[in-house]
Amino acid sequence: MAEEKQPKETNPHLRGMKEGKRAGHKKQEADRPKDPRRALCIFITILLLLAGLAVLIVWSIYRPHKPRFTVVGAAVNHLNTSSPPYLSTSMQFTIVTRNPNRRVSIMYDKLTAYVSYRNQAITPPMVLPPFYHEKKSTVVMYPVLVGEGVPVSVEVSDGLVMDEAYGVVGLRVVLLGRLRWKGGAIKTGRYGVYVKCDILVGLKKGFVGQVPLLGSPQCQVDI
Repeated sequence: MAEEKQPKETNPHLRGMKEGKRAGHKKQEADRPKDPRRALCIFITILLLLAGLAVLIVWSIYRPHKPRFTVVGAAVNHLNTSSPPYLSTSMQFTIVTRNPNRRVSIMYDKLTAYVSYRNQAITPPMVLPPFYHEKKSTVVMYPVLVGEGVPVSVEVSDGLVMDEAYGVVGLRVVLLGRLRWKGGAIKTGRYGVYVKCDILVGLKKGFVGQVPLLGSPQCQVDI
């Protein structure tokens, strides 16, 4: 069966009118103003992508590592467990912190410390002064942590009496605070820092002064 062909437009005037209409539609589309909101969204998207790329590059160059903390000394100035359920104590610790970063310094805006025994605080949190930790440097702190009439559980008071009789007491020194990283002119936002130092001290009831550290591994640091 022969394929039926569409008749060609033979009238040149009609053909010219159709072509003119097509050209007019194209011109109207070209002259139509573009949506400014769409252009703004594209600009913001590109800007965010560039900013994210810049942050990624800077972070890959500096890559800050967590600081390291170690308790290297302890002294018990006072420890009274004779009035349960209240406990009074005064302890001093020597804490060494190391910034292992070559390009990044650390700014401690806020830092508090307290002592706990069997997961219960035996001193209230004490505010430590803020400090600036230079690159590849070591800072030594000597916080004195004091608690007067701190209410504790029977487990804590009885546990301390038994541990003192045995001569070994397990303590936990806790540091809580906020820090910022600084690399060149770039400063990050504030990050929470939690430092947990589990130590064993040789302590007999009634002893006052510097006590031996029987176990003091590197502290656990969470940021």
